[in-house]
Amino acid sequence: MTQSTPRAGRTIACPTCDALTPLSSGEDAKAACCAACGGQLFTGRPMALTAARFDAHTGQSDVPLVIDFWADWCGPCKTMAPVFEALAAEFEPHIRFAKVDTDAERELATYFRISSIPTLSFIHDHREVARVAGAMFAGDLRRWLYDALSQTEDKETAAPEPEPETP
Repeated sequence: MTQSTPRAGRTIACPTCDALTPLSSGEDAKAACCAACGGQLFTGRPMALTAARFDAHTGQSDVPLVIDFWADWCGPCKTMAPVFEALAAEFEPHIRFAKVDTDAERELATYFRISSIPTLSFIHDHREVARVAGAMFAGDLRRWLYDALSQTEDKETAAPEPEPETP
């Protein structure tokens, strides 16, 4: 995959402390650290999202967010978890990946009207751009992510180049 750096001048919410960090022109988003806690802004792993953290990552951060609504007792959720985690490493810093435990975060599950899990929601500028329910294989999830990215209003968000399909 060709690595491209998202446009400069963006504000990124920290996956650890939720503080906002502006990225300066030319700064490598993958290597950037939080101005408040010093943690990496992108870890290549999904973050745990709660109702308390929701606004920092959907309305104040410039990075699109894909949320995996799941539960520990859900077999398809467990099957898809490693795929979701692998794609987090592939797509960051272009997309932030988050997981919402629907049993622990009923407020968010209700807000999104989650009726089946796993459900994925793609958020950009505090609005849902795309949604899909059911476990997905890597290729299908990757295509869904590219389609959701193409629907965002911010056409300056540079997506990574697609990887060739492997049999």
